[in-house]
Amino acid sequence: MNILDKIVIDKKREINSKRNLFPIDFLKKSPLFSRETYSLTESIKSGSGIIAEFKRRSPSKQVINHQSSVIDVVRGYENAGVSGISILADTKYFGGSLDDLIQARDAVIISILRKEFIIDLYQVYEAKAYGADAILLISAILTSEKIKEFSKLANSLGLEVLLEIHNEEELNKSDLTYVDLVGVNNRNLKTFEVSLENSKYLSNLIPSDKVKISESGISTIEAINELKQYGFQGFLIGENFMKTDDPGQAAIDFLKRL
Repeated sequence: MNILDKIVIDKKREINSKRNLFPIDFLKKSPLFSRETYSLTESIKSGSGIIAEFKRRSPSKQVINHQSSVIDVVRGYENAGVSGISILADTKYFGGSLDDLIQARDAVIISILRKEFIIDLYQVYEAKAYGADAILLISAILTSEKIKEFSKLANSLGLEVLLEIHNEEELNKSDLTYVDLVGVNNRNLKTFEVSLENSKYLSNLIPSDKVKISESGISTIEAINELKQYGFQGFLIGENFMKTDDPGQAAIDFLKRL
């Protein structure tokens, strides 16, 4: 059993509890549910391509940053000129929360990705209710039918979909009909080793009408320039900024050199 399997088991329990307390009809009454969303796809195509992440900890690195305020960080990211912001909302494994998402939404006016382990339609409605503009779907934990079902619902709510893959098998089994962006995670789930070669290998296999995103292990301008040659337009960067004392300023300094 890998880390994703453990997370999914816990996520099922979490969703069942929340659904009883806050049913979908309740979520639809959120003031944010009817807001017009910002397009992550268009922002990536016309901007820096950087998706900067707010993440407190992870199963592989444990504590990354428990000091920085989500509001300060996302405002710093916005000032830096990022194309989007990823908010890791999982609590048990990543130390995040939906409160982080709603605070970020109130603080900035750019696209926000809810990075979460989505295994139920409930979470798609929840993302919309808490101010997300896009959601992450992880191919490794979903069937092709679920990917299509969740992404179709997301699109109907005005949300864009970033589908994350780790290998060729996950890409081939995924229904991309309603998927806007395809992200290649460069981290091996079994070993936690990171290699940009994963993105390079999968780049030509991703359909040309999907925006290509490279995730994990991106820490230098050289890496981004190299990945651009393989057709990648977006680059998700988390730990490189969050491991510093001032993630927002780290993003500003990084993008000045981009």
